[in-house]
Amino acid sequence: MTTATKQTMSSSAPGWLRAFRTLPRQHGFEPLRVEGQVPEGLRGSLYRVGPWTFDVHGRAYQHWFDGDGGMLGVRFGADGVTGASRLLDTPTMVAEREAHSQQYGAYGTPTPLLHKIRNVRKNSANTSVMAWNGKLYALFEGSIPVEVSQDDLSTLGETDFDGTVVETFSAHPHRVPSRKASYNFGIRYGRETLADLYALPDGGKAQRLGTVKLPGATMVHDFIATDRYLVFFLSPLRLNLFRMLLRMGTYSENLRWKPEAGTEVLVVPIDDVAHPVRITTDAFYLWHFGNAYEQGDTLVVDYVRYPDFTTNQWLGELVHGATSLDAKGMLHRAVVDLKARTFRTEQRLDVSCEFPRVAPGVVNRENQTVYVGTHRSDEARRGLFDGVARVDMATGRMTTAPLGDGTYPSEPVFVPRPGGSAEDDGWVLTQVFDAKTDTSHIAVLDARHMEDGPVARCHFDHALPPTFHGGFAPAK
Repeated sequence: MTTATKQTMSSSAPGWLRAFRTLPRQHGFEPLRVEGQVPEGLRGSLYRVGPWTFDVHGRAYQHWFDGDGGMLGVRFGADGVTGASRLLDTPTMVAEREAHSQQYGAYGTPTPLLHKIRNVRKNSANTSVMAWNGKLYALFEGSIPVEVSQDDLSTLGETDFDGTVVETFSAHPHRVPSRKASYNFGIRYGRETLADLYALPDGGKAQRLGTVKLPGATMVHDFIATDRYLVFFLSPLRLNLFRMLLRMGTYSENLRWKPEAGTEVLVVPIDDVAHPVRITTDAFYLWHFGNAYEQGDTLVVDYVRYPDFTTNQWLGELVHGATSLDAKGMLHRAVVDLKARTFRTEQRLDVSCEFPRVAPGVVNRENQTVYVGTHRSDEARRGLFDGVARVDMATGRMTTAPLGDGTYPSEPVFVPRPGGSAEDDGWVLTQVFDAKTDTSHIAVLDARHMEDGPVARCHFDHALPPTFHGGFAPAK
């Protein structure tokens, strides 16, 4: 079992830095203290995943992406609210814990010299969740899915969906409601860099759609789907495969920014994978998409855009304290013209932000609203995100939720009100670290009145490390 490592922090350290500690207590579902009133229509379960260890046997990880995954679950029921938090237990994680010494490298942490000869990657299961066909999975883009028990968040085991997954399975599957299926990809490096494309039909078995060649050994974190297309923005990152083969340096250190190559917009027809559309545009980077929809021969795409890959340095420095760089992510809306083969993009918000989400009812449909995590001031851009907001994509108007001083929310997740259809007719759930109390809670916000603050806070009696991504499973 992994236990929390005692950390000593200076009195000048920012309050949010205490969130980056190994999960102090693991437990199944137990009652949470509720402050305020949970809306009667909010019924179901919130699941979230993130890196929840920050060292391995006393050796600090060097990047936020490196830790072993942990999952939180919060059930909203007629009888109250319960919560669970556990570290996940993939075979490689367990082997390393039992070895009493570091066995594997990670995204930004070197592989120990004695273990470099092995070509084994650790499945950290630390990035996102997927609910599919009645089962719950933790996802990590460098490996295969990990099934998790919905009863107590214990780890059930890894799966390649009966041999369907060739090598890796991204942490960002996207659903296409019109097809009653979700889609995903996995990256393979070699003489050519390939993306394996997958379909996960409702009630059916996972399928491999085909494989698409990428323009180089790039890193792809996310994509987005429309009714007919899978859309990738492939940044001009290039991985030094020779150094990786010799186990020289970390994955992160071996990524190089090559702006002269430009960013490739890759549009893959779901029904004709062999004939993608490729458009080259000016270099930019992105981690996450918000939504995409079709308008005739054009695609409208919401995403958070970065001018370069210094965002990687920002993320690596964050777990050690205030960063040397400002966060640079800005919310954009792009228009991809498939007939004219053009790409246009426009900034819609002049505020540092990340983790864009939309209401489930407008996935693949024209949307006016995007929910994001934000920095509430320019000074805050060298620290953890400290706000959540609703953004009107037509006007750029932003409505921020007041959560209180010293509070640091994670990605906002929109939950529609039963019977509701408007993009703000429901609630926004966000995991919040409170630096004043050194505990965490789930804040429940009325999406239409976010400026009023939380209608309820569901308190854990301990701190939870930040999470990257999550989802809500409505009660049946």
